[in-house]
Amino acid sequence: MNLTALTSKDLVQIARLLKTKESLLAKAAEIDRQLSGFESGKPVAPAGKRILSPEAKARIAAAQKKRWAKLKGKKADKPVAKKRTMTAAGRAAVSAAQKARWAKIKAEKAAKK
Repeated sequence: MNLTALTSKDLVQIARLLKTKESLLAKAAEIDRQLSGFESGKPVAPAGKRILSPEAKARIAAAQKKRWAKLKGKKADKPVAKKRTMTAAGRAAVSAAQKARWAKIKAEKAAKK
């Protein structure tokens, strides 16, 4: 191939191929880095992420359990209010009042017709 006979299209294509080659080499290097982590027995985090050791995770979990136990302990000390219920007589009174309201509304509708 004669280098002096290259056209601008050829140069653009060569530049594009060089960029692709660099991109592929970078990806291959990343894959090699991740694979080397498996060989050492330690997990390798992708760039920008942190990996915690099992000991660190256990310490964090223990601290969180301690915080929850502390919160739950304080709530247990407070008296729990009883759920308020309506007596049968009270329920009957409300029902009778509501029936009377609806009867009045129906009577007014019937009177308008």
